[in-house]
Amino acid sequence: MADGIEQILSKQDYYGIRLESIGGLGANLCGKMVGELAVRYLQLNSAGFSSYGSEKTGTPVKAYIRFAPPDREIRVHSPVVEPDLLVIFHQALMRDERVWKGCSDRTNVIVATDQGNGETVLQHLPDAVGCCYGVNARRIAMETKSRINVVMLGAMAKVMGFVKLEEAKQICRDSLGRKYPAALEGNLSGLEQGYEQVRLLEAKGGQRSDRREKAEENDHEWGYATAPIGGVNPRYGSTVTADLSPSRQGYIPVFIKERCINCGLCDSTCPDMVFQFAKGTYNGREMMVNQGLDYYHCKGCMRCVDVCPVNALVRGLESEHPDKKFFLPNQDMLRTPEYYVKAGPDGYITSESYLTEKRIEGGEV
Repeated sequence: MADGIEQILSKQDYYGIRLESIGGLGANLCGKMVGELAVRYLQLNSAGFSSYGSEKTGTPVKAYIRFAPPDREIRVHSPVVEPDLLVIFHQALMRDERVWKGCSDRTNVIVATDQGNGETVLQHLPDAVGCCYGVNARRIAMETKSRINVVMLGAMAKVMGFVKLEEAKQICRDSLGRKYPAALEGNLSGLEQGYEQVRLLEAKGGQRSDRREKAEENDHEWGYATAPIGGVNPRYGSTVTADLSPSRQGYIPVFIKERCINCGLCDSTCPDMVFQFAKGTYNGREMMVNQGLDYYHCKGCMRCVDVCPVNALVRGLESEHPDKKFFLPNQDMLRTPEYYVKAGPDGYITSESYLTEKRIEGGEV
């Protein structure tokens, strides 16, 4: 048994890991590799599984892994409720209070950060966690032409402390070498960079706001006493209540209002309620006039740009438009923190706004 984990498992039944992610980032495969690593190279018993929906980009994904000594059978096959290690694959997920459920001061957290300084991460960090670590997994994945999941695997190996870098590399070779031999070198490089570049953002006992009471107040788990009338769930999986902005691949439709002829083609082709039309006047006639775009609902598919006959909608880099003109949230929507899903889908490693590379098969660029 690896040094360090033996001492941990002498005080508790299992070492539990929970991965919080969204479809397309490879958390399911990462969980499988972590579990296999424990059995093959750490001489531990391991059990794990993933929980996900329709297996498409943007759907919520959770993976659970448990470690136990080789002489202790793992007979628990439920989600890891109180993790020793919480791994968050997308920074936007930190805004969801449910991500932090079950965390305590013994829970170490790894976050795939977007910002190099980690200040945004610490703003969302609740009091009820231990040490918090950050790694810019997307940048590393792009530079090494690897996957976010192998970068996070390297970071996990470093933070856990009882997994050696070479052991993590070997499980990567075992899992990905045969299936993707051409991508193996990049994946190994990404894993190593994740191991080397993960950094401590805040240690235990840092100054944070206590959000535990707030999380309990805003707990919307439904049971027989709290389910909506008729048993219909009006929230989950609905683009009406979800913030789709993290799903954008770095591009947004830019509205040039003076070119618009209010033909409505953009509205008819848009799958996500982005365009806001209201009664107005155009060329001296009363008609429905395009007032602006609800960028909360825009996932960056660019169908509106393709269909616009007068180039009133053009493709633009989101990084060049931090303050978006004609950003008009849907006025018919009730947006409250209690019922608004703050974290939506994500579009894999090209989702950083400054990127202009195109995605190809396998996610490599």
